[in-house]
Amino acid sequence: MVAHVLRLRLALLIGGLRGPRRTVVRLVLAIAVLVVAAGAAIVGLLAVRGTALSPAIIVVGGSVLLIGASLAPAMGGIDDQLSPRSFSVFGTSPRAVAWSTMLASFISIPIAILIAIAIVVAGNGIAAGAPPFVAAICAIGGVVTFVFMARTSMLLGALWRSHRSRELSRIFVLLALVIVVPAAIFLASLDWGGEVPPAFAEAAEIASITPFGAVWAVPFAVASDSSLTALCIVIAIVTLALCAFVWDVAVGYAMRTVDKPVSVRERAGMGWFSVFPRTQTGVVAARSMIYWFRDRRYVANMVVVPIAAVAASLPLLIAGVPLGIVLLLPVPIMALFFGWIAHNDVAYDSTAVWMHVVSGVRGLADRLGRLVPIIVVAVPILAIAIPVSIAFYGRWAFAPALVGVSANLFLAGLGLSSISSVAAPYAVSRPGDSPFQQPQRTGSGIGAQTLVLLGAIVCSIPSIMLAVTALTDDITKANAAMWMGIGVGTLVFGAGLAIGAILFDRRGMQIMEFAETS
Repeated sequence: MVAHVLRLRLALLIGGLRGPRRTVVRLVLAIAVLVVAAGAAIVGLLAVRGTALSPAIIVVGGSVLLIGASLAPAMGGIDDQLSPRSFSVFGTSPRAVAWSTMLASFISIPIAILIAIAIVVAGNGIAAGAPPFVAAICAIGGVVTFVFMARTSMLLGALWRSHRSRELSRIFVLLALVIVVPAAIFLASLDWGGEVPPAFAEAAEIASITPFGAVWAVPFAVASDSSLTALCIVIAIVTLALCAFVWDVAVGYAMRTVDKPVSVRERAGMGWFSVFPRTQTGVVAARSMIYWFRDRRYVANMVVVPIAAVAASLPLLIAGVPLGIVLLLPVPIMALFFGWIAHNDVAYDSTAVWMHVVSGVRGLADRLGRLVPIIVVAVPILAIAIPVSIAFYGRWAFAPALVGVSANLFLAGLGLSSISSVAAPYAVSRPGDSPFQQPQRTGSGIGAQTLVLLGAIVCSIPSIMLAVTALTDDITKANAAMWMGIGVGTLVFGAGLAIGAILFDRRGMQIMEFAETS
């Protein structure tokens, strides 16, 4: 079995160069990009060999590599040429297929490139004072862990591939932006003057005791006689064993099950409804996602929020407020407006809200489902804006405080908006009208708007005060501001959802009357 799979792997590897010209060109370009990237990594590792930068760069870089291996294949929909499920028709035992295909996975150009990098990593460990045997074993362990994670991710991705859609891919892209962009900004803002920046050293220390960084940290921990050596070794061994176990179980499951047949027409037409679970909350969230990204009234709101946040900060700069502080303000203002933007969401439904009322949708499902699009839009924007602001401000120790204040304003605004949109909706432009058209109405709705804005600010006062203290006096208050903001924001968010759900259940007739008359 093993020999047969290995021959098949070699045939597939060579056959990749015999396909259509376009496919061959893409394959060659991809290999060239990998080689160039690997060459740059090897040159960089050789340049820092024997320096204090080497352990931190290897641990953090290795952690990122393993995180990518565990997520990218499933997120990117990479096809597995040696999918274990394709062997199920031959009557071979799942365990034999699992380990034969796993062994064949090492015969690939990307893994060959990774092995070359691992050799250099082992050399850096030896230069740092680690025993050659330990450095070599850990380099091999890192490569094997990478292959296990990548193969498992690829297999699990194939199991739910029939349920993937273009919308889900968009969410994955947003998640990648949330992770990659802040990390890139953080690294670019550090002072790389030959010594390890304190923030980067702390990140490396944290990564060394995670399943993704432990295997890379062991040689350097042994060389420095660190107190974390035993912990890193245990985590690395347990991670590898757990990866092997998950792979074995996943292959067995894949070979014993078949996909539920789904027609191409059904798969293509479900859109966001194929992404979210088939529950009341999931259906409301899917419907909300559709009109948030297609209705120009919502699109206008999303575009206006960042512009308004920047515009509100400019007068302070003219008034003489230091530039560093002014650059911090747009993020909390955006968080406040993103939380406030849903305060009249029911009114934007117009008469379509009858579907929620007459179908017996629970209040909690309606309240929570309507907030999903705002969360999907706001979280990536804030996650990118926070490190950008901190990078310009120049003091990363203040980042937790900015996170806390922003989370407090955003979550509190969402919670209060969940109440306001049911208790005090007011007329807005109808679907298809200009988002800037003001309809004739008896009430202006200014009271609801003002209460939500002021309420979110009032609920955020504790975290704001701690953040101001961290900014002007004691930077150690930054962590307290973060936890205070997240805690208070979560409480207000939960309370707002509960109250809004009760009001929605009790005010169904009033909501229908409002939709028909506004």
